[in-house]
Amino acid sequence: MIQIILTIALSLFCLAILLALYRIIIGPSMPDRVVALDMIGVNLISGVAVFSVVLHTHAFLEVILIVGILAFISTLALARFVERGDIVEHKRNN
Repeated sequence: MIQIILTIALSLFCLAILLALYRIIIGPSMPDRVVALDMIGVNLISGVAVFSVVLHTHAFLEVILIVGILAFISTLALARFVERGDIVEHKRNN
C-alpha cells in the first residue's frame, strides 16, 4: 500500500515539474518564471526524498541538501536580477 502511494506521489511530482517547465517556457513575465523555477527546485527535492524512501537508502540526503542550497541561491540571484537588472552590483567612480 505504501509503495503505491509513493509511486503516485512521484508521478504527481513529475507532473508538477512538467507544469512548471511549461510556465518557464510560456510564462508571461519574468517573476512568473522565477517562481516556476523555484517550484521545480522544491518538487525536485521532494521527489528525491520520496525516491530515497522507495529505495530504503540514505544515500540521496546529500543530493537533497545540495539541490536545496542551489535552488535557494538561484532564487535569490534571479529575484535580484528581476528587481535591479543585475546580479553583481558594479561600483562606479565619479
